[in-house]
Order: sequence, then C-alpha cells, then structure tokens
Amino acid sequence: MLKEFKEFAMRGNVLDMAIGIILGAAFGKIVTSLVSDILMPPIGLLLGKVDFSSMFVNISGQQFASLADAKKAGAAVISYGVFINTVIDFLIVAFVIFLLVRQINKLERPKAAPAPSTKECPYCLSGIPLKAVRCPQCTSDLKAA
Repeated sequence: MLKEFKEFAMRGNVLDMAIGIILGAAFGKIVTSLVSDILMPPIGLLLGKVDFSSMFVNISGQQFASLADAKKAGAAVISYGVFINTVIDFLIVAFVIFLLVRQINKLERPKAAPAPSTKECPYCLSGIPLKAVRCPQCTSDLKAA
C-alpha cells in the first residue's frame, strides 16, 4: 500500500498540481499585499484620506472607535472595507490568470493545416493533383466537370 501511494504521489500530474497550489498561494499573498499596502492607500488618499480596511458598519448597537476595537469586544460588524480589498485582490488575480491562460493557449494553438495539393475526381473519386485537367485513373476530362 505504501508503494502504491508513493507511485501515485510521484506521478507528474500530482507533483505539478502541488507545485501550482503552493505557487498560487504565494502569489495570492503577494497580490493581497499589493492591494492592501500599495494600491489602496493612494486610492484612499484620493478619496479623502479613507482607509478601506478599517471601514465597517456596527450592527451590535454599541459604539466603537475602530474596527479593531469592535472585533476585540466581539461585536457584530459588517467589514465592507475588507470586502472591497478582497474584491480588488480577486480581480487582479483573475486578470493575471486570464493573461497567463491566454498566452498558453496562443502557444498551444494548433498550426493551420497546409493547403490541399490534391482534389477529388468527380467521376471516379480518386485523388488527383489540383492542376490536372484529365484524371489519370479514369481518363475523364475534368474541364467538363
């Protein structure tokens, strides 16, 4: 049983998938940092010094100065600022994956088939050169066809 598991785990597809998942998780962390640490601060500054990650709606009925205070107290809040950051994360990751898949599809696209060099005789259905005016098999005149 251990031998079968080893053969399964060492197959190319399983290793490729594992590497893809690890790289995808690391890429997700990079994008999250890009959005929350680089993109959102200037956007928040342009929109009037707004910090999206601290935006929330308090539905517990108590007053809290910040999202951290509300979460520390265990209050019910809707963290829509964090949701906005997550949506932007998703859009960036989806766009990058789209570009990657598009490039891979261009590389793997089958090349166009070469133009045919033969045609079919309408009388005997044998293959003949395109420029032929008489079929070499049945000697039919192809100009009449």
